[in-house]
Amino acid sequence: MAADESDHWPTGGDAADAIAAAWSRERPRTPVASIGVVTRIWQLAKHFGDDRRRVLAEAGVDPATLDLLSVLRRSGPPYTLSTRDLAAHSLVTAGAISQRVARAERDNLVTRRPAPGRRRAVLVELTPSGHELVERTVDRVLTREARLLERLGPERRETLAELLRELLDDVQDQLNVRGVSHVGHEGFDHTGQG
Repeated sequence: MAADESDHWPTGGDAADAIAAAWSRERPRTPVASIGVVTRIWQLAKHFGDDRRRVLAEAGVDPATLDLLSVLRRSGPPYTLSTRDLAAHSLVTAGAISQRVARAERDNLVTRRPAPGRRRAVLVELTPSGHELVERTVDRVLTREARLLERLGPERRETLAELLRELLDDVQDQLNVRGVSHVGHEGFDHTGQG
């Protein structure tokens, strides 16, 4: 958005409304209905992402480490997964998982060992320190995010969650993709907003 676009927001509107109005004015035949949804989703993703990074920085945890520990913790006892499973659940490459595991192992948050009877397979297990860190940090992050959403109230949050699930499923079907990593799919440009 240009620096002066906020001066031209429609009454009661926001940046998404201003962008849609400007495109409608400049290119009357261009469809602008998606802007109200997509631009606001991008803005929310940025706000939620920035806030989560701030909360994690205060807790002394980087997002990639929390993601790794969370995947292990959600797997249930004995909190052990192969590096292949970790990559699949984290939606990142095997190389990225190797780097995450190496960092977490240096910090005594996980241990690695060969998988019995499986050549070249490596198992990663949450240590007691890793378990304590993920328990403390996940509570902090999810409590903060719940506070950010509380004004919607339970029914509206459920409705929004269902609409977003439906939209995500439909968009993934249309794009023939499943899941998305923290940095988006390779080859897609996720920087523009319309």
